[in-house]
Amino acid sequence: MDRTRDLMTRWPAIDIAARRDRLRGSLRLAPGALAAALREASPAAMRAAEQLWRADPAAWSTDAAVQQKIANRLGWMKSPALMAGHVDRIVTFADGVKRDGFTDVVLLGMGGSSLAPEVLRAVLGVSAGWPRFRMLDSTDPAAVRAAATPPQTTLYLLSSKSGTTIEPNSLAAHFRHRLEQAGVSRWAGHFVAITDADTELSRRARAEGFRDVFINPSDIGGRYSALSFVGLVPAALMGHDVADLVGWGLAMLSASEPAADASTHPSIALGLAMAVGARAGRDKLTLIVPPRLEPFGLWVEQLVAESTGKNGVGVVPIAGEPVGGAAAYGSDRLFVRARLEGADRPASDSGPLPSNAPVVELDMPAPAALAAEFMRWEIATAVAGALLGINPFDEPNVQQAKDATRTLLDQYKTTHQLPAPAADRARDGEIHLTMSRMARAQLGNRDPEAVLSLLHAGDYVALLAYLGPDDAIERSLHAFRSGVRDRTRVATMFGYGPRYLHSTGQLHKGGPNTGVFVLISATPVEDLPIPGEQFSFGTLERAQALGDFASLDQTGRRALHIHLPSPDPRLLDRILNAVLEKS
Repeated sequence: MDRTRDLMTRWPAIDIAARRDRLRGSLRLAPGALAAALREASPAAMRAAEQLWRADPAAWSTDAAVQQKIANRLGWMKSPALMAGHVDRIVTFADGVKRDGFTDVVLLGMGGSSLAPEVLRAVLGVSAGWPRFRMLDSTDPAAVRAAATPPQTTLYLLSSKSGTTIEPNSLAAHFRHRLEQAGVSRWAGHFVAITDADTELSRRARAEGFRDVFINPSDIGGRYSALSFVGLVPAALMGHDVADLVGWGLAMLSASEPAADASTHPSIALGLAMAVGARAGRDKLTLIVPPRLEPFGLWVEQLVAESTGKNGVGVVPIAGEPVGGAAAYGSDRLFVRARLEGADRPASDSGPLPSNAPVVELDMPAPAALAAEFMRWEIATAVAGALLGINPFDEPNVQQAKDATRTLLDQYKTTHQLPAPAADRARDGEIHLTMSRMARAQLGNRDPEAVLSLLHAGDYVALLAYLGPDDAIERSLHAFRSGVRDRTRVATMFGYGPRYLHSTGQLHKGGPNTGVFVLISATPVEDLPIPGEQFSFGTLERAQALGDFASLDQTGRRALHIHLPSPDPRLLDRILNAVLEKS
């Protein structure tokens, strides 16, 4: 970290040292029932942190081949210092976009390529005079249509580490077609790529004449890329001070250097609590944040779930769950309560959390300190992975769902039909209910709607919705989530597909087999073709839902797939209420 210390002396305008000192006291840990276990594991956490600082992959694996792969995933620790050297280029690029009259920026990406920019937009907003910014990470035809902006004045930011991800590439084909339809002769001048070196996207972007190409270091994994070009280029396009964000990242990195006491450390204490909690049965990491920070939970959810959820273990992040009274929670919770200076207090402050529950309190001294939180959580997750004995830098089960989707699409190209398992029940002749083999075996002769009766203490429910943007639908989904938590006292997750496939999907298949999954899809009212493909967005979305359900089935999960004839809020209410009534 010598370069970090050097930058602290070379950036007097951004007082990194003063920020570091504020961040050192930004975490407080009330251990509750975990006090003894935290003390016992504290030395191991500090050793893991020391290995992280030395870039020693032995912290996570003794296998030489795995260590080599891990060594090529630790570049995020150098990312703030590296990006400090690219601030001028990023700012010059963004100023040019603004100067050339672009009114809108649409980011096309999935998972780590999209969530950090979306959090920055939601928390920091878009500065006056800068283009409107939106992120699109859905294949739902209605969602794609809703992202339409005037193509003549829109810049499309195509962000993909591998360059081969099907969702952003399909979306890029759609928006290229819209540009051509609008008579834009140089459509490529409206595209910018963020990718790794030597990817198909990097080659294509240069060959086709994209406005710009940002090559991210290949040793930075997608979910650890918030403080790289992936997060900072979009931030600049929103008019934010990129140097300020980098400064907060550097400050947290400096504040997080290994010290004597892990339990009071601003980053290591969080990772220690996550791992010890998971081992003690408190694996439901429950985030309680003020409304302004709610989108940050989506980013934490992806980082923690995809990093730790494998080999049958993992931390289950619970983000966006409505806050309840103490009686609404089981004994499997570890709470993290964040406070943004100057923001409203979290709703939870008006009522107590369960007695003896461990609670981590985090303070954010300024909105731009979101960059420090990115670094804090990345360090904490890496430390937690070491203590749990897993590699937090791979995602073996994510590919499983991708492969299942690709197989279905290949069959569709031949037969023009998506193969789907026979429904166990057609409710009212129009709502199709299909159970996984594990759910069917455990339910016996009971109806599929009784899937929540399979819950046990320490389980969680994941509501997975392949549906487009609709206020009534969203209200119905959140009401169901609250109802499940209040009736059963189990933790609840919620994710839109296909977004969650690049986020919590790894945990669903690779983590502890304690989830009950309710997956919902619907036939679109109006489909949308994908230029150059033999399948539409609606077909792609359905294939992704079917592919993930097949993956859940293959990994022995308890799952129910509900398919609606249309995305009708009334039909959705009817079936979700039936599932709740039989819980």
